[in-house]
Amino acid sequence: MSIPAVEESWARVDDWLARHAPLSHAALRPPASQAGIEDAERALGVPFHPDLVASLRCHDGVETDDGTVQLSSYGPLCGVADIVRNTTFLRSLGVAEAGLPLTLGIGRRASDGLFLVCHPGPHYGQVGRRFDDEMGSFAHWPSLRHVLADLADALEGGRPFLDRVPVAVAGKLGWEEERTVPAEAVSALAWAAALAEPESDPPALQRPAFPDAAGGPPPPPRQEGTQRLFFVRAHRPRPAPLPDQPDVAFAAGLTPAEMLRRLGAVPATVRPRDRRQAQRAAQSPWAAHRPLVRAGEAGGWAYATLEGGPAQFARPEVLRTLSAGTRVAVLTRHGPEVVLTFAEDGVPCPQEDTRRVMSPREGNSTGGPDARRLGVDLWPGSTAVYTRFLAVLRQDFGIAYDPDEEGPAELTSALLLPLLDDLPRAEDCGFPSQVRHLDLAGLVERTPAQRLRAAIAVQLSRLASETHLDTYPEVAEALDRIHSGLPVACDPDGPLDSRMRTLAAEAHATRRLLADGGSAPVTPKDLTAWDARADAAHALREFLHLPLPVAAATILDRRVSLQWHEELTTDLDSA
Repeated sequence: MSIPAVEESWARVDDWLARHAPLSHAALRPPASQAGIEDAERALGVPFHPDLVASLRCHDGVETDDGTVQLSSYGPLCGVADIVRNTTFLRSLGVAEAGLPLTLGIGRRASDGLFLVCHPGPHYGQVGRRFDDEMGSFAHWPSLRHVLADLADALEGGRPFLDRVPVAVAGKLGWEEERTVPAEAVSALAWAAALAEPESDPPALQRPAFPDAAGGPPPPPRQEGTQRLFFVRAHRPRPAPLPDQPDVAFAAGLTPAEMLRRLGAVPATVRPRDRRQAQRAAQSPWAAHRPLVRAGEAGGWAYATLEGGPAQFARPEVLRTLSAGTRVAVLTRHGPEVVLTFAEDGVPCPQEDTRRVMSPREGNSTGGPDARRLGVDLWPGSTAVYTRFLAVLRQDFGIAYDPDEEGPAELTSALLLPLLDDLPRAEDCGFPSQVRHLDLAGLVERTPAQRLRAAIAVQLSRLASETHLDTYPEVAEALDRIHSGLPVACDPDGPLDSRMRTLAAEAHATRRLLADGGSAPVTPKDLTAWDARADAAHALREFLHLPLPVAAATILDRRVSLQWHEELTTDLDSA
């Protein structure tokens, strides 16, 4: 198939821009002069490829204003002056020998964009891309004519160009990533729930019994004229085990059961476990990368220890929930850092009341996740601080807690459905002025609040539909109430809150299982689905609790359909 001439493709691009994106069309510069091109060739010491000359004779690059024509994510086209300036700069870095820059690069970085090979050789006339100081690659087009022909085809047919689809918004050309969200997704949590929880440590290896008195195998028969060489294996004494020092949270006056409820215990996983059982369960696929805690009592205080999974107790939302109507003390240790944090009646105490100690690393061990299990203490200073803070809790609060003593005890324990991250306070919120080529600030300023809210509510429903979030009854009911102007309950532990937390846990578990590379039957498509639903649920939560412009920015940014601009216009007209 013959490829159109550069001039023919530019004529098609000009025609489309003039009709659909006149502001971007106006940003195209007039043709470069032949004299200017020849001056540039002499300055750089290389003749321009005929395709490049033909393109510059159509347009000498673009004005780099808002809405300028860009080659998808590779930035605006270079003019003659841009080629000379950027080639000179790149040569000073020793990275320009591959070719002359065609675009100004991602983020207007000269070292990151498309280039055209103008030196004689096997790649003469090819278009490639470079990234910073890496060698260029030729992954896309055999010539500039192919680039411009593909650009014209993408504009006229609404087809992808470098994995992005052209859109025209308010007279400007933009590029949007084409996305799809699978309707069905494998549930990592359901898969994990069908697995058997490991009940105990694996049985120790047994030495085979041999008839000799020493317990070893019988020696082979000795042959005459041979010598025998014996090796004696000396066993090093095992190091003393390091003390247990889990993250632990204490709450005055609560029961262990209430402590677990506030933390988000999954009812089906509640059962007695000792520390070894809990840690083994938390490290198994059955846990699906969720936190596992054990809860007990110590001198009128309930406590919970984190036995595996992501850290929880120092999170502001957890401190707030645990301390509602009471007071809480939390002791955490992560490597060199030991922190003693307090909260009372739903309010974490000021930073100046938090006790934080960082200890230097000691010894020559390379560490790793098994270091403590093997008896290697990389931060003995932190071990001592943790013990000292336990003494502070005993002296100041009457909390008598010894993790080494309670470890073997079977305490009520459970996996957690973690609390959602706190939303920012309304007074601290800001929103971007531009969202995917839309002037959001201008839209907010010129649109009456009620009309804007009604239109964004429809956009939220569209987002829920295209991510399949509205297939959950709690979400469908919430959307119906929003459109009816009724309040929506999103109380902690309520159906809607539990659904949102479950979606966040699904996305987290799927991502971690994929990273593990194990036998879990999840795929990147499943992660796409769960991420999209969790993001849409977060947008719904923002719509319920944050200022409308903030929620609008999130909702519009998450929309999947490439026609969302037109749909928003329709929704505004109908509101």
